[in-house]
Amino acid sequence: MRRVTPGVAVVALAGLAALTGCGNDAGAATTPAATTAPTTTPAAVAIPTNGLAALAVVPGGFLKGAPGDPTQLTGPFTRQTFVDTLSAVPAEDLALLLNAGCKDGYQTFRLSPDRRKRVTVQLFKTASKPKAHDLQQGFWNQTEHAKPFAVPGLPGALTDARTAITGATDKVVAVAEASITVGTMVAEVTVTQTGSLEKPPVPDLKLATAVIRLQQARLTTKSG
Repeated sequence: MRRVTPGVAVVALAGLAALTGCGNDAGAATTPAATTAPTTTPAAVAIPTNGLAALAVVPGGFLKGAPGDPTQLTGPFTRQTFVDTLSAVPAEDLALLLNAGCKDGYQTFRLSPDRRKRVTVQLFKTASKPKAHDLQQGFWNQTEHAKPFAVPGLPGALTDARTAITGATDKVVAVAEASITVGTMVAEVTVTQTGSLEKPPVPDLKLATAVIRLQQARLTTKSG
């Protein structure tokens, strides 16, 4: 996935994953590395509104984003508002969304209580199950992925953990992301955290896994 990440212009940092302890995460059949930063598994909290909002989950106890910042939106978006405010590659994303018959979506954004981790969940409603798979794969192919991790119970999930330097060369961002389809819906979860070269952060596989499993359960229950 290539999405606008608040305040982050990501440049790949070769070999940094070895410094973060993520080197054991390669391969979809592997388990998260023992050095993965511990995180309490969140409870699911429904956004109490109608439409796609009823299908979205957020980690309980996490904080809302900054008002007025579109990248920290919790709320619905149309195809055009997504392209205009949330997309890092508007022309590519518009073509993908049009092909998938996707007119609407929903995003939740939350900060961990210590404000070190950002959790974004995006939902996209497509015209059919095949179109959902096409959209999921199209988004996923926009970025190189080298370190998939296993999500128990969701062997078909697309996952990746990576560490990179941000636009500020003394800052490092760790990203754990997962993508699934359920019926005509595509769900993408991204967990990011920022640290320094001296103390590089570790992609939080546990949190990303917990949220994508909660999201899959909600979509299966609510949308069938």
